[in-house]
Amino acid sequence: MTHPRKPARRPNKILGGLDAAIDACGLRDGAVVSFHHHLRNGDGVLNAVMAAIARRGLKDVTVAASSLFAVHAPLVRHIEEGTVGGVSAGFIAGPVAEAISRGLLARPARLLTHGGRARAIAAGELVIDAAFVAAPAADPFGNLNGVDGPSACGALGYPQVDAAHAKRVVAVTDHLVPYPACPIAIGQECVDFVVVLASIGEAAGIVSGTTRPTGEAAGLAIAALAARVIEAAGLLADGFSFQTGAGGISLAAAAEVRRRMQALGVVGSFASGGITGQHVAMLEEGLFRTLLDVQCFDLEAVRSFARDPRHLAMSAARYAAPGPRGAVVDALDAVILGATEIDRDFNVNVTTGSDGVLMGGSGGHADTAAGAGLAIVTSRLTAGANPKLVERVRTLTTPGATVDVVVTEAGLAVNPARGELRARLREAGLPVLGIDELLARAAAAADRPASPRAEGRTVAEVEYRDGSVIDTIPQARPQAR
Repeated sequence: MTHPRKPARRPNKILGGLDAAIDACGLRDGAVVSFHHHLRNGDGVLNAVMAAIARRGLKDVTVAASSLFAVHAPLVRHIEEGTVGGVSAGFIAGPVAEAISRGLLARPARLLTHGGRARAIAAGELVIDAAFVAAPAADPFGNLNGVDGPSACGALGYPQVDAAHAKRVVAVTDHLVPYPACPIAIGQECVDFVVVLASIGEAAGIVSGTTRPTGEAAGLAIAALAARVIEAAGLLADGFSFQTGAGGISLAAAAEVRRRMQALGVVGSFASGGITGQHVAMLEEGLFRTLLDVQCFDLEAVRSFARDPRHLAMSAARYAAPGPRGAVVDALDAVILGATEIDRDFNVNVTTGSDGVLMGGSGGHADTAAGAGLAIVTSRLTAGANPKLVERVRTLTTPGATVDVVVTEAGLAVNPARGELRARLREAGLPVLGIDELLARAAAAADRPASPRAEGRTVAEVEYRDGSVIDTIPQARPQAR
């Protein structure tokens, strides 16, 4: 009788560098490679990997990032030289966004929601050949976390979906720890290879202009009114669940909600999304029982995630993917979001600026608006010389059917489908106006009318969370000099 021989032990998964990882993953022309953005504007992994891919002479690669920032400017050269032929992301800002708007990318960029991206990956609609996961700490077998090492970023919600479904997964770290890493955010069963670099980025880059609360008087007034809407709607009671977007007014609104919860003695169930020090303070004060974190937005949140067992991680799929099993967004009582433009049908644009240039994207905007019981969108009437409330948004990011209330410094408007809510807010003495009146006030306050939408070659497609294309973005017109 023969017995199977015991297989030789594989001591580790460490490769000699990114070139070796590209070989081990079998990357070829037309490959799809993915990245996550937990280090935000401090990320160094995407640039390092794409430089290695360019040196190898690969062409027409698709970069499937959860988000892209100004730090990823080297991608522009890779686009110009044909190394990169496609881009998909939930948010794109900086030089890469400008290059896409100028029509430099071979194929239209694909703009997804965070939940839509997770759904597309799990459904096999976005097939990733190799996921390169920036790992603040990893062991030789590929167990990794975001809480240890010089580049600690906290929760690792976005790459969890990539790691579960990509053909090959490479953990890229600057902090190799003995086996086993502890805690484990992504396990060795999902990771094929480990590459050690001198640095994967700068954790200080996690904090950006879009993750700081406003200190401007009009913005603070809007934030206070948004908090009053939540209270008047009867939601500030024990068990309250809450999220804010990454905009300055939205984050300032969290401070207002905090004060009202303290005054009322309310203990909420959870706050969710990208977590800031403001949310951490609310947890530590007993205003929420837990935090559900897909991504830390500042270093205080990173520290809290590392030390407080009530501060929990969630994957992008658990956070926002649409489907019959539900997501955290479906349990939200209220969400406060920002806007670049809002139109008379309550549609929202957070994707392009007044010049038609790509400058953002949905991220979790459309996901949370769809899931929350009360979706509040906050906005000043104008930005610079331009009205922010317009006849028709330049780009549709979040459908108006999912937006309940628009709050401005001039007052608020309630979606006509929410008649009961409108009556309740009026009874509470809130300044309820019609959306047409807000549009008129925005037009009167602006120095110039909204410019018409450009026509021409499509440079990006906007996908809703279910994968349907709800808008396209035309190539931006050259600016007059």
